[in-house]
Amino acid sequence: MRLLVALLAGCAVTAAAAQQPAPQQTIDRVVAVVGTRPILASQIEEEMVQSQAQGQPIPPDSAGRMVMRRQILDRLIELEILVQQAERDTSIKVTDQEVLDQVEQTYQNVRKQFASESDFRDQIRQARFGSVEEWRRWLADEQRRQLYAQRLIEAQRQKGKLRPIPPTEAQMREFWEQNKAQQPRRPATVSFRQIVVRPVADSAARRRALERAESLVVELRKGADFAAAAKRFSADSASAAQGGELGWFRRGVMVKEFEDVAFRSRPGEITGPVETAFGFHIIKVERTQPAEILARHILITPDISDAQIAIARHLADSLHDLLASAGPHASFDSLAKLYGDPQEPKLAEDAPLTDLPPDYQKVLSSDTTLGLKPVITQGAPPRTKFVVLEVLARHGAGELAFDEVKLRIRQSLGDQLAIKHFVDQLRRQTYVDIRL
Repeated sequence: MRLLVALLAGCAVTAAAAQQPAPQQTIDRVVAVVGTRPILASQIEEEMVQSQAQGQPIPPDSAGRMVMRRQILDRLIELEILVQQAERDTSIKVTDQEVLDQVEQTYQNVRKQFASESDFRDQIRQARFGSVEEWRRWLADEQRRQLYAQRLIEAQRQKGKLRPIPPTEAQMREFWEQNKAQQPRRPATVSFRQIVVRPVADSAARRRALERAESLVVELRKGADFAAAAKRFSADSASAAQGGELGWFRRGVMVKEFEDVAFRSRPGEITGPVETAFGFHIIKVERTQPAEILARHILITPDISDAQIAIARHLADSLHDLLASAGPHASFDSLAKLYGDPQEPKLAEDAPLTDLPPDYQKVLSSDTTLGLKPVITQGAPPRTKFVVLEVLARHGAGELAFDEVKLRIRQSLGDQLAIKHFVDQLRRQTYVDIRL
């Protein structure tokens, strides 16, 4: 990725880096050919500028810089190999519209980080783009290439042809030694299990919500504007502001009842109401790809009465008292399976304390002991939930050790090794001429 990648990630280049004079321009030349496509020296230099802007030191000696250039070139070659393979695969599609949608989203995310249009355009010029439109064209090309590569990898996974390759202990140790300097300090963490009791609507409230959803489906099928209806009626505040837009998603992202209907629907079709634990969904699929869809939805939730909230609180208190009095004779896990909200995780291991909801932090910060805690009230009515929580372990902040991240390294490195093996296979079938 080149200089604007820092912006794409939502991080503008620092003022100090931005004020540094741009590297002296050199005559461009071909440093490699992949298939019939060249890779230019300027692409490597842009990558190095980007790395420096993000805080990565550039080796001061020519030998070190040459090693860095070769590493960057290897990454560019691998990306080009994946892109070319994806373009040959007729099952992999990247549409102009989805590229334009992502470019526009990136543009909006980057632009809002600057106080004025002048500051934004100055940064674009410092990134060696002649205009915003030139940057957008470059961004569209980069986005298209990244999407092709990502979808090729995902397609291989779905076909079962890209299984993780277990790394050796030596490989994991080497990976750790090379990357531990970039690892953040270990935050204070807590491990706990929980029973989340969610108030449920009574039958009358469910019936009223279903009737509201059904009447809205009728109006939408008559031609009512879906985005406007979502902004007005949907209880999903995150998507309602975007007209119900959920973006592109694959199977396994949404709850099963929702995605079973969504993935059977045709583009433009209004389906629903579909009931899930969240309420009644009205779904409109806008576009489809072989393994993903772009959809909108409207969520109609049944009203939760004060009486139903009180019933949930009483149940949580009863479960807490049972666990407190029976001790090891009461099965926490069995009670969680019987009474806990199935949408909520029942176990959290080494969860950073600062990442937990404020209601959790308040209880767990003031009481550092292990064991059963007072019932936590999470959220405000009518979305209140009650949490019966037992702390299993705590760890203070400090430096991460290899054993603490070994599992994550195994998973990450296993995926990387599988991708590398796949790319190596493609590389043996592809003409690659390196001229660096």
